[in-house]
Amino acid sequence: MLLLALHSVRSERVFCEELDNVLLFRWFLDKNLAQPSFDAMTFTKNRKRLLEHTIEQSPPDEVVLEADHQGLLSEEHFTIDGTLIEASASLKSFKPKDGNPPCDDTDPGDPSVDFHGQKRSNATHQNAAGSESRLCKKGKGKEAKLVLMAHALMENRNGLVTDFQVT
Repeated sequence: MLLLALHSVRSERVFCEELDNVLLFRWFLDKNLAQPSFDAMTFTKNRKRLLEHTIEQSPPDEVVLEADHQGLLSEEHFTIDGTLIEASASLKSFKPKDGNPPCDDTDPGDPSVDFHGQKRSNATHQNAAGSESRLCKKGKGKEAKLVLMAHALMENRNGLVTDFQVT
């Protein structure tokens, strides 16, 4: 998951395909050239299982505990920062919760969806692509996009991220 985030790989499926070609990924995962790549479905299922058991949080927590033991954390100067991470989902996948998208043709693979004049919000619509992304915009006058929100808790004296969450 770290490689996906750092190298802006848009999906687990694409990552599994690139694992066959990108030697850096294989080196990071301690895989030799003869080992087969991950199966995309197995990779996705294992990711969900890791997230359920919060295993991904253990290494960062250990770093923060070690920094605290060495007196590197200040209890006085913290900042919370947030950002929007654009999801790799099309706005066409943001459909009404009642299941009736405004469609003017019969092609289910790439329908010509017309949302003109229709108010879309997270209360009335959902991402049908299975992603947990939500419709958000950065400010007034900006376009709305399907995004995930990232929140970081930063200790300012030494610049250490003490907690990170994606919603």
